Amino acid sequence: EYSRQRGAITADTGSVVAVSVPTDSRLKFLRTYPANTAEAFAPVTGYYSFQYGSSGLELYENSILNGNDDRLFGQRFMDMFSGRDPRGGNVVSPVMPRLQQVAYDGLRNGCQGGCRGAVVALQPNTGKILAMASTPSYDPNRLASHDQDVRERSWAVWNQPGDINNPMLNRAVNQLYPPGSTFKVITSAAALRDGITPDERLTAAPSITLPDTATSLSNYGGQTCPGSTGGTVSLTQAFEYSCNTAFVDLTTTKMKDPITVFTETANRFGLDEEQPDTPLPVSQSTVGAIPDLAALGQASIGQRDVRVTPMQMAMVAATVANGGVRMQPYLVDKLQAADLRTLQTTQPTTINEPISSDQAATLTSMMIDSERNTAGAGGPVSIASKTGTAEHSATSDVESETPYSWYIAFGPSSNAQIAVAVVVENGDLGPASTGGAVAAPIGRAVINALVGGAS
Repeated sequence: EYSRQRGAITADTGSVVAVSVPTDSRLKFLRTYPANTAEAFAPVTGYYSFQYGSSGLELYENSILNGNDDRLFGQRFMDMFSGRDPRGGNVVSPVMPRLQQVAYDGLRNGCQGGCRGAVVALQPNTGKILAMASTPSYDPNRLASHDQDVRERSWAVWNQPGDINNPMLNRAVNQLYPPGSTFKVITSAAALRDGITPDERLTAAPSITLPDTATSLSNYGGQTCPGSTGGTVSLTQAFEYSCNTAFVDLTTTKMKDPITVFTETANRFGLDEEQPDTPLPVSQSTVGAIPDLAALGQASIGQRDVRVTPMQMAMVAATVANGGVRMQPYLVDKLQAADLRTLQTTQPTTINEPISSDQAATLTSMMIDSERNTAGAGGPVSIASKTGTAEHSATSDVESETPYSWYIAFGPSSNAQIAVAVVVENGDLGPASTGGAVAAPIGRAVINALVGGAS
């Protein structure tokens, strides 16, 4: 393979993000990644290494890039006939370099010392992956190096046992997190599918006891849900202010067939089903076991055993933005021969319709209200969003842990062009870190970079 010129990986604008260059060494070609984008694009390109193999698009489109794919037979024959050195084909990704850099910079600069987290941005009506960032990241040039010492030192640093930073983990598609209150989008969708209206009255109490247990759940800060009348709020208000007690009330006392409809709705959005490759494999998200109403109450606010990838939550936002139609995300727009002849173009694919267009419109309205009530809201474009602040430690550690901060959103709020999901593990505010304070600024920056006129 190293005697053959490997094809290039290019991004949406034609920017080259991986290319092979000739060398004088016994390995005729060196795989290189532009220094100014290498770490930002590492979750997309992966690496190609003589010693450590490959990952990312380098792995999952290897047959095209190395020239062995059957679709390149004609080119191989012509190369042999003409005496020209064989060459691999090219992979064109829909990832937009500017959005990828904004997402990466937002994560890298959003926490002291850099965030551990991920950003995924999708085009709602096609499923194109517009950005997929994960931090901390790594420089694939060091693994592609022809210097064995450089390769081995870098691999050792980036693969230390027990390293919480784990820079070679693609958090965007392979790390599972509790989603916290961002999951209330799916819970609300389940309620709408069960016949509940946005005006349904729910408890505004600061805490609520889970059915048949002595365990209670509280609203953020132990507060009564804002805007209550007679001790209750509407579902719209409960969503806007992210009131946990109201959602427990919703799922445990108001819905007719709550466990069935909740799990079925989650399944329709893609949880607990095999995830189609992008072509990078995506870890399966799950709602976990829900044996009773107490478990349902916890799952309804994105806790208990609910675990999701950032890709999954970006798909949730994109589905609402797309009128209830869920599209298959894809990271490869086009495959080309070395002479730039198109071999294959990815066609947008509809997976299913988890909710109706009317239900999507209702959720959009609720997400617009939620965004207006989120710190830092307001800007050049109307955004619909939901934040989340997810507990993840043992019960005894909850008060001292730094929760995972989430933000899922799309913009503009009508005819959306982009949907995003952001998760940050280590917000600077420690136990006071929230989705609105930590993750939302990153998500808004990515949205505005595309549709808000930001440079």
